[in-house]
Amino acid sequence: MQVKDITNYIEQLAPLSYAEDFDNVGLLIGSYDTTVTGVLVTLDTLEETVDEAIAKNCNLIVSFHPIIFTGLKKLNGNNYVEKVVLKAIQHNIAIYATHTALDNSNNGVSAKMSEVLGLENCKVLIPKSKVIKKLTTFVPHESAFDVREKLFEAGAGNIGNYDMCSFNFEGRGSYRGNEDSNPTIGKKGELISEKETCITVVFESYLEGKILKTLFKHHPYEEVAYEIITLDNSNQNVGMGMIGNLPSGMDEKSFLQFVKKTFKTDCVRHSQHIGKPIKKVAVLGGSGSFAINNAIKANADAYISADFKYHEFFKAEKKILLADVGHYESEQFTKNLLVEYLNKKFSTFAIILSEKSTNPIHYI
Repeated sequence: MQVKDITNYIEQLAPLSYAEDFDNVGLLIGSYDTTVTGVLVTLDTLEETVDEAIAKNCNLIVSFHPIIFTGLKKLNGNNYVEKVVLKAIQHNIAIYATHTALDNSNNGVSAKMSEVLGLENCKVLIPKSKVIKKLTTFVPHESAFDVREKLFEAGAGNIGNYDMCSFNFEGRGSYRGNEDSNPTIGKKGELISEKETCITVVFESYLEGKILKTLFKHHPYEEVAYEIITLDNSNQNVGMGMIGNLPSGMDEKSFLQFVKKTFKTDCVRHSQHIGKPIKKVAVLGGSGSFAINNAIKANADAYISADFKYHEFFKAEKKILLADVGHYESEQFTKNLLVEYLNKKFSTFAIILSEKSTNPIHYI
């Protein structure tokens, strides 16, 4: 089994195209062709994480946070990032990071937070735009059904709770091949007017390579006429944060105690009480202050995230209860999510959950 077999499977859960533009995800160190001896799953990759991988004979580390986030100009071991990179290279250990690709996954970080809280009827809090593309192609009428079916099989035409979605209309296409052409219908040098079907389907951007490969394989023409555009439409199943309902409402004090226990934290920083039961809860792993207004607009009674600054608590305005559980604490279940996911596919292979806590923050 090679690194690419593991990462290709991870990218079915968290396609790299889901990642935010500022992020650095994917294989950061190593080769996709390396044979894997074992996989260590962690939230962060520190020196002690690499040491753990060495001790457990794991030459692939699957990390949530990317150890290389900004550009490296030197590798002298002068800081913790350089030390990790150097040690990983010296011991032939590959490092792969998911970060915001997994944040934006419908079964990712925020979904796991929702699961441990027991939230029901969950949906994405901030649906992501520009991850849907539209393909338009022109197919001889007799071949339209078969080409359309193959595109559906490749994943095109899925919209929310519906699949096999397309728009089609009939028309006539014209073409004339030169001396080097080999037209499927007609002869070279002859002007052809053929009855064609225009097929339009949407697909998730990460499927583009697969969709085009399918189109070229099953389209009967030598030269395939097509166009692909990126849509501004939001994908309701992809994006940051989740919002759902508690099975039964809680008073605010009980809710905060429940949150503290669930996220195993010594401290929950929260805004002023709003004076009503907590029933609808929004969550977002990591630094989530940017989504406070989204949680308010979604009519959440409470919003659980991390890294709220002093003045950001004022944004609650008694409309919502803000709960900051800590960055590490909000994302701590992510490595369990990845281990559970990988074990479904590679059940007989060594997928190891890191035993090390990489939380840099301590409480007294």
